[in-house]
Amino acid sequence: METWMVLAAVAAGLVGACLQRVSGAGVGLVVTPVMVLLFGPVAGVLLTNATSIVSALLIMTTVWAGIDWKRLSQLAPIGVLGALVGAALVAALPAAWLQIVVGAVVLLALVMTFSLPRLPEWTGPVPALSAGVVGGFLNTVAGVAMPAMVIFAQVSRWPQRAFAATMQPVFFLFGVFSVAIKLLLGAAVVEVLPPWWFFALVGLGVVVGIVLGTVLSRHVQAERARILAVVLAGVGAAVTVVRGILAL
Repeated sequence: METWMVLAAVAAGLVGACLQRVSGAGVGLVVTPVMVLLFGPVAGVLLTNATSIVSALLIMTTVWAGIDWKRLSQLAPIGVLGALVGAALVAALPAAWLQIVVGAVVLLALVMTFSLPRLPEWTGPVPALSAGVVGGFLNTVAGVAMPAMVIFAQVSRWPQRAFAATMQPVFFLFGVFSVAIKLLLGAAVVEVLPPWWFFALVGLGVVVGIVLGTVLSRHVQAERARILAVVLAGVGAAVTVVRGILAL
């Protein structure tokens, strides 16, 4: 593995975690395209899942009091079903098509996360269970569960503060499901992953990003950080789609 690849991955984790802390934009939006371009769609998304586990766990400790445990119990466990279907798709799709799917999902996530019109209210268990399944699927395939979560937050009229706090354990559990199921089903193998010290460096980048984001959140408007996250993720996702098309 070349030095520039390591530096690019660490920088992606740092910037993604920083923007997540400042604006609430998902780490996966920024990290997924970079990891996929560096390591391919299977290993890249698996690395994004691992990065999300670390970042969500660390941020979760700072928002613990705001977590909605009832909503968490509705959303997270059912995500296993979506992760199982997602792992089967990852195993079945050729690398080029999987790369196109990953880039397209990130672009869709950007559109739905930041320009979704107001949706009618929908109560009951069905929206939460549906969002959990779809979120688990998207997280396993593309490392991005945000579209399903944003739609659920809108239709359930979930207050932003509780939503943002609860998303941390949701993303943590989705990440664990995605990594474990893909490895257990053979959709990804340990041999495709970088050495252990790579994970340590990316984890360190995530920690630095969260600390930096905590400081910047007092001085930088969340909207500006959100715009930067959209630009970075959009460019990376577009390049990912084009690269996948060229590989067909």
